[in-house]
Amino acid sequence: MTHLKIELPYSFDALEPHMDAKTVEIHYTKHHEAYASKMNEVLEKYPDLVDQNPEDLLAKIDSLEMSPDDKQKFINFGGGYVNHNLFWTIMGPEKQIDDALVAEIKEQWGSVEDFKKEFNVLASTLFGSGWTWLVKNADGGLEIYNLSNQDSPLSKGHTPILTLDVWEHAYYLKYQNRRPEYIENWWNTVKLLP
Repeated sequence: MTHLKIELPYSFDALEPHMDAKTVEIHYTKHHEAYASKMNEVLEKYPDLVDQNPEDLLAKIDSLEMSPDDKQKFINFGGGYVNHNLFWTIMGPEKQIDDALVAEIKEQWGSVEDFKKEFNVLASTLFGSGWTWLVKNADGGLEIYNLSNQDSPLSKGHTPILTLDVWEHAYYLKYQNRRPEYIENWWNTVKLLP
């Protein structure tokens, strides 16, 4: 494969008890791997695109010369590949607080707690499968929103900062249908914020 998923920067059990080792293992080795593999299958049809950065391709998705079917497949599988790469890297067993990000959040939401409350409401109420995002928008401001399926903020001209996977495969083994509990516990794994 041309594009490999990132190497998981911690062991499968490193996020316990908030995310169980079995879920992390299946999520990373099966789901993320499938997105990487299927994205590469699409890109192999386009020699001029195959070596390009998938993040860059998502950012210019509307101008890519692909069939409509392959373009949608790339949004789905390339988005899944890129989204998961970010998801794994913003989490970890030890905090690495981003003071500049904390300051920006406090400036916009008043406190990290108020920011988390708004984020949690969006993540809890997202219908079906998708992701909740904190992004830097085209004007340089912070914004929280949901995207369905594997859509990427990169395709909107936004820079992803934090993301939460709210597809059921991300939490069902441990939390079953208790998505709000998963979301609340997930913050304990996010290394950038207190």
